[in-house]
Amino acid sequence: MVTVASMTGFARTEGHAEGFSWVWEIKSVNSKSLDLRFRLTPGFEGLEVALRTLLAEQLQRGALTVSLSATRASTAAAVRVNREALALVTALAAELVEQHGAAPPRADGLLALRGVLESGETEEADEVRERRHAALLASAGEAVERLVAVRGEEGARLRAVLAARLDEIEALTVAADATATMQPEAIKARLKMQLVALLDATPALSDDRLAQEVALLAAKADLREEVDRLKAHATAARELLAGGGAIGRRFDFLCQELNREANTLCAKSSDLALTRVGLGLKAAIEQLREQVQNIE
Repeated sequence: MVTVASMTGFARTEGHAEGFSWVWEIKSVNSKSLDLRFRLTPGFEGLEVALRTLLAEQLQRGALTVSLSATRASTAAAVRVNREALALVTALAAELVEQHGAAPPRADGLLALRGVLESGETEEADEVRERRHAALLASAGEAVERLVAVRGEEGARLRAVLAARLDEIEALTVAADATATMQPEAIKARLKMQLVALLDATPALSDDRLAQEVALLAAKADLREEVDRLKAHATAARELLAGGGAIGRRFDFLCQELNREANTLCAKSSDLALTRVGLGLKAAIEQLREQVQNIE
């Protein structure tokens, strides 16, 4: 079954290989598209291209921050003295002492000079680096899988909330349809009263103007079209929920359409009961849309 996913979530994995240990963290929040940001330990920037591909295969929307903290397993790195560099600076220091009366240099000062102490590490083989990068990407893949699972769990909870809001919208739409002002006889009576007022207008309206006014009154009097569209949009929203997947954009569009019909219903209503139902619809639709902003 295809599920609905939230765009919010967090995942963390740890690993170690080839002399390094690391921690991956992925944070995800709402976004209109897939927005990826990376904070990688210096020296591991080359992983970004593979990470983008990995994330794009699993996710369609969300603002993600991917962090990698990698450290060498051994903190006691070997060092060696560059004796050629030490001999050179020692000779220069002795010359300064002899010719200019400078104070003799201290050992710690000489060793602190750039180039005197060097890392004793040997250059790393390409095979070692490739194995480590492969392990890092595998660990990142585990973090992405956990993030997908977390977003899916949150999405299941959102799905229940969305379904409840749709229940409320459908119930209010039925209530709107059942109000006295929506009944055919009430519509006819209201039109007759408004038509009489137009015919008695002073000065008298021309035939063309009268036809226009009657058409406007008829359009305002009958709200059947708005109610039918509310029902259709709610049905389409339920179908989206049943289908699952990345439905956020389409669901948001349906919320806009639902809100448009509710606004029209309120604007055209001349009955207090129907206006109250319309305002209830607007509130329920706004609550629905707030939750829809969280789904992928």
